[in-house]
Order: sequence, then structure tokens, then C-alpha cells
Amino acid sequence: MDVGFVSLGCSKNLVVTEGIIGLFNKHNFNIVNDEKQADIIVINTCGFIESAKQEAINTIFEMAELKKNRCKYLIVTGCLVQRYKEELVKEIPEVDLFLSISDYEHIWKEIEKLLGLEEGKEAKLDFNNRVLTTGENMAYLKIAEGCNNNCTYCAIPYIQGPYISRTMEDVLGEAKNLAKQGIKELIVIAQDTTKYGIDLYGESKLAELLEELCKIEGFQWIRFLYAYPESISDELIAVVKNNHKICNYFDIPIQHISDSVLKRMNRKSDGASIRKLIEKIRKEIPDVILRTTLIVGFPGETEEDFNELYDFVKETRFDKLGVFTYSMEDNTPAARLKEQIEEAIKEDRFDKIMKLQEQISKDSLSKKIGNVYKVLIESTTPDNQYYIGRTYMDVPDMDGVVFVKNNGKENLLNKFVKCKILEAVEYDLIGEIAKQ
Repeated sequence: MDVGFVSLGCSKNLVVTEGIIGLFNKHNFNIVNDEKQADIIVINTCGFIESAKQEAINTIFEMAELKKNRCKYLIVTGCLVQRYKEELVKEIPEVDLFLSISDYEHIWKEIEKLLGLEEGKEAKLDFNNRVLTTGENMAYLKIAEGCNNNCTYCAIPYIQGPYISRTMEDVLGEAKNLAKQGIKELIVIAQDTTKYGIDLYGESKLAELLEELCKIEGFQWIRFLYAYPESISDELIAVVKNNHKICNYFDIPIQHISDSVLKRMNRKSDGASIRKLIEKIRKEIPDVILRTTLIVGFPGETEEDFNELYDFVKETRFDKLGVFTYSMEDNTPAARLKEQIEEAIKEDRFDKIMKLQEQISKDSLSKKIGNVYKVLIESTTPDNQYYIGRTYMDVPDMDGVVFVKNNGKENLLNKFVKCKILEAVEYDLIGEIAKQ
């Protein structure tokens, strides 16, 4: 049978989807890219915040419509199912099988049962056997599951459980397999990469892991995401500074800068330590790119708190910045806080920060004009006039791109090229192949 997949949510979820594709592939099912051509459709859902839950529900109903035609089986898995399995089973009978995260231990047995297949050997999710969906150049490397940080707004610990690191040997083994497949860029991910190894080895091993990954031949770029500020050590900064394969890029989700808001969020950093960290990283690595995420409209966030955040963004001038409006999540401590803020105020604060950041980004990118950067070419525009690529400054699907004029002389797809920047727009750059 033909199987189609829909993966919703974050890159960590995508790795799980790739693992499930690997299971079907191992059992000789045919994988298709168009759900309309599928006999079986698998949806891996996100249940992190309200908008993600709504997207997942809408997608389930959209795919359920295809059961009127070719689709025979609809399977739904992931975070949404982990949180609301009983309700989903009652409310959406069109779905043939709901698989929560805790079902992954025996996932293939459940699928065999549904499809009426003869029961074979126990098959579990194996990241070493996953089928990559991120193209020829880039792959994610997930180094841990779950989270212990217990931020008051976040449901992840309730959905995915405590932080569990993979062993160094297991992670390096998968990385070597990815290098053999020709992967050029490796992106290390977890809910909090800086906590990697504490549960296994008694201390963070992220810096050591990155150094070991640098020894693997084939990777030209290595980067890590979701580095919580309180755990970014001098050792980690030095490893980034001293290894040319590691991109000079820090993704630091700070969420806020007001001490009173950070305290109610149960964050482990305060405003002063965040400012000091940013100053230190920029001093040690002058060409570093700093990315962060913020939450506006957290319960009890006063006008004064917001103004402090706004002024901080204005002064700090992050290269990349994302903003969420606070989402009240079931069973989280923040949902029980009084002083919940009206949606209109949240949206207004969101718009103010994003408008500010748009100008900061434009100014920052305009300073790149005339510079020459190494660019990984990944695709072309529909009219073939431009190649589309990324520099070390850009994480796929999160940051901007570089449009590189196609001179028509050679095929540059999936290659690194030197590019001279000619123009800058809000979040993207435009350039041409640099003369040698």
C-alpha cells in the first residue's frame, strides 16, 4: 500500500515523523508525497499551544475527507494525542488509530493490528533507520527527549515527560550515518540542548558532543538550537569560537527580560544575567548571530514590564527574533494565575515588537551589503532567475534566505558557493556569485 505523511509542529516532531516513515519503509510500504495518492495517511501532530492544536484538528478533518476516495486508513499520532487521546477517540471516529507518544514502544504492533498484517518481530522507532525529508544537504540530530525546566506556561513536560539524553555513542553513531549519506549541515536539537548529558553523566556534555561531531568528516556546518541562557557556559562559547565547522550562531530562547515576569514563568535566568551573557558572547565571537524567542502578554505582564522588554529589544538588536503571544495551556501553572491579559492587548504588544524587529532586521541586513559569504544553494525560484540558499546566519524554515543571481554557467544546486551581497530586504538578502 501507498503511505503519505503529514508532519506538524517543530523539527523535533519531524525527526519522529522520519522515524515512522523509516518503519513503513523497512516493511516495504511505498512512501508517497501526495496524500491524495495514499491508501494510508499518517499525521504526526503538535499540541504545544492553542494555534498548533487548532492546526492539528483542522488537518485531521482535511485528511479525513480523503477517506471518501482512496484513503482506507487514517492514523494520528504525536503530542496532541498524548494530551487528549480519550477526547479525540470520542470526537473524531473517522480516525482509525490514535497513537500517543507512550505508544511508540510498540508502535508497529499497533499498525500491524490495524492493517490486519501477520505479526512480525517487534519493531521500534529507530532514528538510525529514519528516512530524511529535509533534502540532500541538511539533517536534524535529536539528542534528547522531554524537559525538566518546568516553565509555568509550558505543557512539554506533561506531554513528553522528563529530560532523557541519548548516550554519546548512540548520537555519534547516528551522526556518522548521516555524514555517510552526504549530509553537509547538521542541526543538533532537543527541548533544551544545553542540558544534554546531565541525567546520564552528571554534567552537561553539549560542548564535548559538539567537539566530537566536528571530528566527523563530511559535515561543513554544525549548529545547535534551543540553548537556554542559564546553561550556556564559557566552555560552550569557546567550543563555538574555536571550531570552524560550528556556525557562529546562538539560538537563546529568553522569553522575557523583566525579572518579575521571568520569576512567574519559573525561568532560571534574570534580566541582568541575560544581558551579561549576550555581552560576553558578542565580545568573544564578534560575527556571531543571535536569535531569541519572546512571549508577550504573560499573566500579570504590566505596561512597565512590556516597555522594559521593548526597550531591551531596541537596545540589544537581535539578528533574529520570534514572538509568541501567551497561550493558556491546560494543566499548566500559568493557566491558574490571575491577571490573565486580554487578547487585544497581547496582539498589540506582539505587533509592536514585530514592527520594531522588522526595522532592526532590515538595518542589520543592510550592513551585509558588499560582504562575501559562503552560501549553501538549496533550490531555485520558479523562473530559474535566482538560486535560493542560506549562509551560516540562517536556520532553515526559521530565518531568511539569500537569492543568488543565476548566471546560467553551471548547476550550483546542493553546492557551497561564495556570494557577494548586493541588496537587503526585510529578512532576506540578494546577491551574485563572487568573482574569484
